Amino acid sequence: MPIQQALSFVILLSLGAFGFWLHGEPGGRVGSFALVSGLALGIVMQRSRFCFYCHLKDYLQAGKPHGVLALLLAIAVGLVGYTVVLGSWLPEPAPGNLPPDIHIGPVSWALAAAGLAFGSGMSISGSCISAHWYRLAEGSPRSPFALLGVVAGFVLGFKSWNGLYSLSVADAPVLWLPAYLGYAGALLLQLAVLALIAAGVWRGFARRNGSNEVPAGERLANARETPSLAQIWRRLWRERWAWWTGGLMVGLIGALVIVRMNPLGATAPLAALARGLAARQGWIPEKLHGLDGFAGCASLPQDGWFTPEILLLAGLVGGAFAAVLMGGQFACRRPRWNDVARGLGGGVLLGWGAMTGLGCTIGTLLSGTQAGAVSGWVFGTAMLIAIVIGRQKFAGAKRPVTELSSDP
Repeated sequence: MPIQQALSFVILLSLGAFGFWLHGEPGGRVGSFALVSGLALGIVMQRSRFCFYCHLKDYLQAGKPHGVLALLLAIAVGLVGYTVVLGSWLPEPAPGNLPPDIHIGPVSWALAAAGLAFGSGMSISGSCISAHWYRLAEGSPRSPFALLGVVAGFVLGFKSWNGLYSLSVADAPVLWLPAYLGYAGALLLQLAVLALIAAGVWRGFARRNGSNEVPAGERLANARETPSLAQIWRRLWRERWAWWTGGLMVGLIGALVIVRMNPLGATAPLAALARGLAARQGWIPEKLHGLDGFAGCASLPQDGWFTPEILLLAGLVGGAFAAVLMGGQFACRRPRWNDVARGLGGGVLLGWGAMTGLGCTIGTLLSGTQAGAVSGWVFGTAMLIAIVIGRQKFAGAKRPVTELSSDP
């Protein structure tokens, strides 16, 4: 067995054993669940290359629709799951009566500015925050600097928060679609919007490429092929998973997680680290008006190392690292100045956008839209506008960004 595959088994067994031990500790069941959920999420995201920026860039620059369809599928699957779960928690939704801890934020121009900043940060650094975590496990030379820049961006976000809060956020409405349309109405409306977007994306792809139907004889020949177990195992770890697999599984994980813990998010540990560090140094105001009253990726300093948010993130990185090693695809190179500059610069914008928007592509966009929050749609729209504007300036390398590579 190659060394990388052996090390992958060691990582998976170690994380599994730690999760089993944690489950038996007082109050450790939620943490154990978070670790296992993060482990599954890391493997799925790495093997399917689930990356918001990469998928959008592939479509905008190369006309490839499958990544965008994966994003839409993840939102749709989560929408159904959230509707079932929230309907059991809060049978009668009403304005001002929001489900606790769900990522439903205020809608204001500050939120739009956060989405624009976050989209610009993705264009510069080459990934969103969640994708930088699994690229870190792949050996990316840019992701460590991007995550460092995210911490700095959070500090800047905390410094600017009180001014933005008084100008825009304090009086901004917190809009939850089920409160106005009911669960069924909100679900049908959002599924219809997702279906229209998917139809437009696929129609544009079909118009540019013509019919891609496989001849009947070739379909029959492919149907008769029966791969061996060794071939199946090799394809599982060396070939990219189908787009629908990533979308379906990310959506399911997002819907399942809210049953036992807070919605998915990838920024809470970094936000807490930045806030605690900045507060100790006196870099940010002692009181951040209204911040901790909003649902979103929490920024309060963490109480210990085994919080659900930290364990989910540890599982994500560990799962991605195990998946990379299992396929023998770990590659690490010395960072260039370009990696440092784009990582730090893009990371600062990612951090400021995530702090001001109360989450990132996973927290505000994915978890927010799945919950029926208008804030998720506004953040995602602003983010898309920034990516469209910046796609040429920060195009980077010519090869597809979703190839199995540590360099976006």
